[in-house]
Amino acid sequence: MSAQQLETTENTTVILGARALQGAFGALLAPAALSLLAVTFTDHKERARAFGVFGAVSGGAAVGLVLGGLLTEYLNWRWTFFINVPIAALAALGAWKTVHTRRRAHSAASLDTTGAVVATLGLVALVHGFSSAETNGWTARITVASLVLAMVLLIAFAVVETRHRNPLLPPHVVWDRTRGGVYLALGLATIGMFGLFLFMTYYLQTVRGYSPVLSGLVLLPLVAGMMIGSTQIGARLMLRVPARVLMSLSLLATAAGIAALTAIGKDSSYAALILPGMTVVGLGLGTATMLAMALAPHGAEDEDAGVASAVINTSQQIGGAIGTALLSTVAAGAAHAYSTAHHGGAQNDLVLVHGYPTAFAWAAALVALAGLLSFAVLRPGRLHTD
Repeated sequence: MSAQQLETTENTTVILGARALQGAFGALLAPAALSLLAVTFTDHKERARAFGVFGAVSGGAAVGLVLGGLLTEYLNWRWTFFINVPIAALAALGAWKTVHTRRRAHSAASLDTTGAVVATLGLVALVHGFSSAETNGWTARITVASLVLAMVLLIAFAVVETRHRNPLLPPHVVWDRTRGGVYLALGLATIGMFGLFLFMTYYLQTVRGYSPVLSGLVLLPLVAGMMIGSTQIGARLMLRVPARVLMSLSLLATAAGIAALTAIGKDSSYAALILPGMTVVGLGLGTATMLAMALAPHGAEDEDAGVASAVINTSQQIGGAIGTALLSTVAAGAAHAYSTAHHGGAQNDLVLVHGYPTAFAWAAALVALAGLLSFAVLRPGRLHTD
């Protein structure tokens, strides 16, 4: 092995290991924060405001699009990792000083190790299958084998959970009509949204020639829309409008915004097409995400609040991984077909522009499906009367 190959292998190992640790601790943090909100704010109006602020903070994290562009363009891409360290340190200090919970008796219940291993392997196989489809095709043996293995393992996980005394994911948490519907809807919506973020960034930088900084700046209306949707629309309407109506309308609005972006071309106007489309997406997504976070632990017992919140985070993470792989496959296939038919297989901006709208169309369809499922599955009635 050459020195360059050895260095590449070492770099890959470090990045994958570090990201795995980041994901593991993030998996502990996100549900803890959501469940803490659920058990701390018992008044419905206060809880609505709390989840609105939480959703706004989550959406505000998209400011990292701009900050990441600044760091990459003017310093070094490694700074996109370094910048998180002082932020995390300050957050940890703040939590240590301000968050206080009652210490409970130690539980002697056994850990569901089997369920954790089977679920992890099943999800890894699922994401690998979609990723393999991009490079090897849907009919390739490795793709089919990964997807079949994922299905078998996830079914096995469901069986294990029904038989374990202390299941990792208690079945009654998922089978609740509202929570189960939210998990499914947000997972589908996240598949579509990650495709939008990925290909809009590609479009701005590879087709339009925008710098990383400018690409981040032109996406700020999306961030602003998410914050407004979370703190103003979602927080104000979640106690007045039936949850399934608000959730479905928010997701359908998001789908409409994505669908509008399928009209992009090589020289599309930012002000006339991209700006309004991204703003609508932000408003709808911010409202839907905030409502999903509020619904996930709603009605759950205190001991189930953590796992109920964890599943909403898991659905987003898995949806994002699947969305990146699936829609990359869709975009690459559409671009290849167009290139073969019109340009003899050559790759250029026109070919790319044909692939991106196809991915946007799939993304819009997935988010619209999530909106329809929300209306069909979520329990009717307002949030505080569910």
